[in-house]
Amino acid sequence: MKNLLNIFILLVSFSALCAQETKVPVMKYEDLEKHIQKDRDKLLVVNFWATTCAPCVKELPHFMEVNNKYKDDPKFKMILVSLDRLVDKERVIKFIKNKNLTAEVILLDDIKRMNTWIPRFEKNWDGNIPVTIFYKNGGKVHFNDGEMSKQDLEKTINNELK
Repeated sequence: MKNLLNIFILLVSFSALCAQETKVPVMKYEDLEKHIQKDRDKLLVVNFWATTCAPCVKELPHFMEVNNKYKDDPKFKMILVSLDRLVDKERVIKFIKNKNLTAEVILLDDIKRMNTWIPRFEKNWDGNIPVTIFYKNGGKVHFNDGEMSKQDLEKTINNELK
């Protein structure tokens, strides 16, 4: 019985340690813009989403399948930009773990200035999510407004990786 208790304590400790390992950097628009520009040598897939957005949550498993397929390609990177509020960061972390999100996740804490930064990402973006923007060689090559199917995501990636 004592061994069983020790094993239980060890498992709980390990779970707590794993829970602390998920890190979600918090950025303002300017920091995110710099972060995107530093990966100029890759096809960068940047998806804007939120845990409270049903279409966003629906498309994320497709994004993870595609990310897992291409993650070892040195010319590919996926970033998931959460537009959840900073006070909901713990909910975002739990969501990442529960949904097994394997792509890099960033929390964009800049909602008050969204009317400034949204048109800087894309002039035709009306602020709705999900939105996915593809960058190659530091420049935007494709903008997808709304939910994206796995097939469309893969087709866009394949076209741009050529």
